[in-house]
Amino acid sequence: MHEFDRVDRKILDILQRNGRISITELAAEVGLSATPCAERVRRLERNGVITGYHAHVAPQALGKKLLVFLEIKLSAKSDEVFEKIKKELQSIPEVMECHLVSGDFDYLVKARLAEMNDYRRLLGHILQRLPAPAESRSYVVMEEIKETSYLPV
Repeated sequence: MHEFDRVDRKILDILQRNGRISITELAAEVGLSATPCAERVRRLERNGVITGYHAHVAPQALGKKLLVFLEIKLSAKSDEVFEKIKKELQSIPEVMECHLVSGDFDYLVKARLAEMNDYRRLLGHILQRLPAPAESRSYVVMEEIKETSYLPV
């Protein structure tokens, strides 16, 4: 856990909302000159607080109009099985997120695809390649209400 002062928090808030802001504009908004502001940003990057800058692309613009969540429940669990599944799911480009979770199932997978046939193929691929799947449940998103990567600071 990092300790942040008011200026660090303001920098993080602004950069999350607009990663393309210039250091000069950022400095003006947080009340610093450009050099100390740039050093703070570099320190936040160096310390792994800021992990990158990204363009948020509209999935529909790339023909990826289908959003699906997949629950996977395993029949066997071990460190070896978890490691194999981790490597397999990380290698699938359509998988946007994958989380090992507690509860009634083991993995929650988020995927974006063009159409349902693509999802059928993806599901078959995943279940065939995993070492110990027992069952799966799919949830097709009908309407996206909110999606953000913004973290309140």
